[in-house]
Amino acid sequence: MSSSAHTAPMSAPGDVVTLDAGHIPQALALSQALEWPYRAEDWGFALALGRGFGVDLDGRLVGTALWWPYGDDYASAGMIIVASDAQRRGIGARLMDALLADAAGRTMILNSTVEGETLYRRAGFERCGVVEQHQAVLEAAPVIDAGVPLRAARPGDYAALDALDRAASGMDRQALLGALFGTADVLVVERDGRLMGYGCVRRWGRGFVIGPVAARDVRDAQALIAALAAPHVGDSVRVDVTQACGLGPWLGSIGLPQTDHVVAMSRGAPPQGGPDAILFALSNQSLG
Repeated sequence: MSSSAHTAPMSAPGDVVTLDAGHIPQALALSQALEWPYRAEDWGFALALGRGFGVDLDGRLVGTALWWPYGDDYASAGMIIVASDAQRRGIGARLMDALLADAAGRTMILNSTVEGETLYRRAGFERCGVVEQHQAVLEAAPVIDAGVPLRAARPGDYAALDALDRAASGMDRQALLGALFGTADVLVVERDGRLMGYGCVRRWGRGFVIGPVAARDVRDAQALIAALAAPHVGDSVRVDVTQACGLGPWLGSIGLPQTDHVVAMSRGAPPQGGPDAILFALSNQSLG
């Protein structure tokens, strides 16, 4: 998030509005001003999955905030932006208030930039981890571990993949997975007829993003990421992984160095995955 961390004044300017597709051109301009990589298509994908609020100041969109429901218990928030010339006027705090009121009753997670962390702390969020951004133009195809049984996902796999993702993320992300499976290339790890891991790659931002990736262990996760990356030599490839998963050094070794990091935060106890599946890579920093 890029926004003021100051307390909202009594009469912050502008009207809080519900975002719709008509706001996407102005929302895209806000993200481009921050050099965030979203395309108009990425804004449309995110808005169709969730709900968003903006602040309209005399016909100009000066702030955005989106959230996505994951079942009845959890939600993710992101794409929280305030225009540089509208900061320190309480707009970020107003957007956060609207977002939290709309998602009331759910534990909310988000990934915060350094600039946004103070605002989120004041809203009741606490640190729960670190997410590393790895990105580069991929110069060579990574070696794929031939000992990991990979194949392309089939429509009949989706119920099992939903269950696998719930075990890894601790959340009901069926709507997110349905949208991703409609646009992404999806690979699975299958052993003895049982799906034990999956990963997605799709066009996003300046090139392609790999994620989510869920697997039972590091070896399977590495095989999935390598296989998903291999067709995209010469393209910009990005993957956002939890620092705790330990994939950072390996990603650097295959030509995807760490370029940034954000702080994972939760308002309420963060979701916990089960012992048989680990969420290694996010779908992106906003959607989780």
